[in-house]
Amino acid sequence: MRILLAGATGLVGQITLQRLLDDDRCTSLLAPTRRPLDLAHPKLDNPVLDFAQLRDHANQWRADAAICALGTTIKLAGSREVFHRVDHDYPLWLAQALQANGTACFVLNSAMGADPDSRVFYSRVKGELERDLRALRFPSLTLVRPGLIGGDRAEPRPGERIASVVLGALGPVLPRGWRISPAGNVAAAMIDAALLAPPGVHVVDAAQLAG
Repeated sequence: MRILLAGATGLVGQITLQRLLDDDRCTSLLAPTRRPLDLAHPKLDNPVLDFAQLRDHANQWRADAAICALGTTIKLAGSREVFHRVDHDYPLWLAQALQANGTACFVLNSAMGADPDSRVFYSRVKGELERDLRALRFPSLTLVRPGLIGGDRAEPRPGERIASVVLGALGPVLPRGWRISPAGNVAAAMIDAALLAPPGVHVVDAAQLAG
């Protein structure tokens, strides 16, 4: 299968990238990024682009399945407007273009609590994207909803680090849905969904991803 991976430089994306390159079921991997990946592999195609022009590029891409791990934080984005563009508009543009080119399976790294009616801006944006992806009616759509993702990020996120320590200590007594979602578990769920392409809409929740 030819797989497209968006968000290959993030915590989950990096793990997903390497595992797909090591997986014989993936024969070709298209991984667009804003800066070149420090990696060479015969299966890897790494177009470098400004994601603001994503629609123009994505119209030329073809893949059997797509995994979207694009995402940022409001702090890193600098404003709600930019956050919405990165976490909603870019993934939706990508999905629309790929679907028009025949992609039948789309997998999204979303978030626990995603709800288009949420009063929490972050959760509302994630929910709006899920709603809009459902409306596209992909033959196979999987929404992966991790809780706090565990792993070492390239950029510092002090709040997440503190929460990870607390949740890690309390993990054994917490309900599974409130435990840390290890980045490797999230990557594994997305890869399985892309390569198996189960028909219909599926949700993988935080309890299923818990460490």
